[in-house]
Formats: sequence, structure tokens, C-alpha cells
Amino acid sequence: MKAIIIGGGIVGLSSAFYLVQNGWDVTIIDKDDLLNNCSYGNAGYVCPSHFVPLATPGIVKQGLKWMFNSRSPFYVQPRLDWGLIDWGLKFMKSATPEKVKAAAVPLRDIAIFSQQCYESWQSIPGFDLAYEHKGLLEYFQTPEKEEYAHHFCGDAVKLGLDAVVLTQQEVQAMEPQTRLNIKGALYFKCDAHVYPNKVMQSLLTYLKQAGVTFRPNEAVTGFESNSGKIKKVKTAKDAYEADAVVLASGSWSRELASQLGIKLPLVGGRGYSVTLEDSPNKLNHPAVLMEGRVALTPMDGNKLRMGGTMEITSTRNPPRLSRVEGILNAVKGYFPDYVLPAAAEADVWYGFRPCSADGLPYIGRSRAIGNLVVATGHAMIGMSLGAGTGKLVSELLNEEKTSVDLAPYQPERFA
Repeated sequence: MKAIIIGGGIVGLSSAFYLVQNGWDVTIIDKDDLLNNCSYGNAGYVCPSHFVPLATPGIVKQGLKWMFNSRSPFYVQPRLDWGLIDWGLKFMKSATPEKVKAAAVPLRDIAIFSQQCYESWQSIPGFDLAYEHKGLLEYFQTPEKEEYAHHFCGDAVKLGLDAVVLTQQEVQAMEPQTRLNIKGALYFKCDAHVYPNKVMQSLLTYLKQAGVTFRPNEAVTGFESNSGKIKKVKTAKDAYEADAVVLASGSWSRELASQLGIKLPLVGGRGYSVTLEDSPNKLNHPAVLMEGRVALTPMDGNKLRMGGTMEITSTRNPPRLSRVEGILNAVKGYFPDYVLPAAAEADVWYGFRPCSADGLPYIGRSRAIGNLVVATGHAMIGMSLGAGTGKLVSELLNEEKTSVDLAPYQPERFA
């Protein structure tokens, strides 16, 4: 059986990983070279703690306040684009307390499942994920966020997650190498992290040795369909026969889905990161800055990655260094002794996270196209859910009972 996977990010590679183990002949097609996509520059979190979807009542209100601040953590570039308008209307409709509460268990379950998949990968010869289970600290500076931390901790404990609120002194004892300007932190002991670059390189090496065919720098231009199934996937260079197709092309998935008559509300949310190697700025545990909306991760022994922002903009627009300045300024507010570089474009990574209209990814078989599986829309938790999503894609194509209930993630739920 031949499977064509469109997209060479963490979801596409993970899907290929599990499919080749089940005897599938796999071809991965990507519009770029697979060496610097959105799966490389993220914070590397493997995080059951992230059980709140992007679409929340608070983010809509805050987003309106931030709309005209180019350094703000969440920014929507105003533009006349029907896809953006459609997504925005559905996003606001989804941002209700009831829907946020309903999303918690599905997001927890898929994150725990994905974490188990990553842990199993550690025993594979040649795999180096730089996987560490140190938990995640969410720092707060204000009474408002401290109150939120206690409330959120209670929700997490009810979901069976190992979480506790720590005082400033307790957090400082965990980070003795640097002075912290905080009131305390919410500590998720259940979380882990990886070095994304090593994860991706391990997968690429494994898949090449397993005989997976790679078609880099080939953008998919169309499909040849018959009787409700895709027969061929077309690029400018060739047409590839397929028994099954996996749409895992991240922020570019909406346009491809539309060619198949599938409405997939999705926009690209650009994020930025800076990675310091052998830096004098030391950190023992991954951290999220609540007020600053920035993530920091110590990685691979000698690296510190700082990233954040959600910039809803066209994938054709150039990066804004002011966004990175906002990240670095936020870090200095929590780590006053850190020595940080200026935001030079050569040192900045950026990529587009695929954001669904309700904050839940799109994972499942298409109702319209019999041999199509959609796996996209993971927003800021693509790396966290990547391994598990790949396993679920394999279970779907092998017509097995899925390890996680996929009903909340049905790709055509907005149809």
C-alpha cells in the first residue's frame, strides 16, 4: 500500500515512522527542504499541562487590546482576507467557557499519549531526542496571575495531572544560578521537553534508512480524484499514485484542503525564537512567563531557547524583529541579571504554527474523501502532540481502534 504524506514537519515524519513499521510504502512531499520548518524552532515542550485551547474568552479580549502593538504577544495583522475573516468569526464563537472546559480532557489525553510515544522512542537505536522529564514552571509576577495559578492548578489536579503552586523561595531554590523577579510559579511535574532539532534529525535518518521516499522542494499543485478518493497527488515535477494521503502540511493545509472541496478553517500564527549556545544565562527547568507570554527551555546540555508571540499574518509577509525585541524585553523582566543579545535577523528563527478555529487540532479521516487523513492545526503544541498524532494517523490508515478518541478533532467539524 502506498501512502503519500504532504508535509515534512513533526506530524508528517511521525506518521511516516509508524506507517513504515506497518509495511506501508511511504513518500513524503514537502514544498521546502525539510530542514528548517516550524518543527525545528519551537520550545520543545511535551506538555500535558497545555489542556486549555488557544480559543479562550480572555485571548479574544486581550487580542483586541494588543492588535495595534507590534511588540505584543498576540497580534492579528488587519487585512482583507476572507479566510482570515471566516477563521476569526469561528474562533470568537468557539471562545466560550463551556467549549474551553470541554476541550480539557481531549487535550490531556492526546498529550499524555504522545508523551508515552516519545518515551518509547528513546529505546530506538540511533534516536537522540535530548528528552528530559523535568517538568514545567509557569512564573507569575502579579496577584492576578497568582490567583489564576491557584485556580489553574486546581483544574489540573482534577484532571489527574501532577501540579503544585510554589513560592518565590521554592522556585529560587530550583534555579540557584540566577536571580528571579517573580512572586512564585505553577509547577507542572508531569511535563517533559526535547531538543526539536535532534528529534527531527533522528526521524529523518531513521526514515531514510527505512526506505521512505522524500520529495523535497516540491509544492503540491493539485490532485487527481475519482469516486471519492484521491488517485494521484500532483506537483510541478510529477504525479504520485496513492492508496492513501495524509494532509500534514501545517499552515498551508487550508489551501490544499480547499482543492479537495474541504473547508478547513485555519490560519498561520507566526512565532519567533532565539537560541543561545554556551550562554552565561543558566536555567535548570523549562519556564513560561505568564505575564510576558514567553517560553524558555534549557536544551541539549548547552542551549537556552527563548520563544513566543502569536502573529496572525500572511505566510508571505517578512518577519518583524520588533516581535523578538518584545520576547527579549519580557525575559529581562523576569531574569534581571541575564545578558541578552540584540535582536539580529541572522540569529532569529521564525515559523508559522497552524491554528485551527477552536484551538483543537484537526485529526481524522475526511468524510468527503475516503482515503484522506487530515493531521494539522496543532498551533503551539505541534511538537508536544507530534509523536502521538503520527501514531493515530497510522492507526486510522490501518483501520485499527485509535488509542485516543478522535471525535473532538474531526477535520470537517466546521462544515
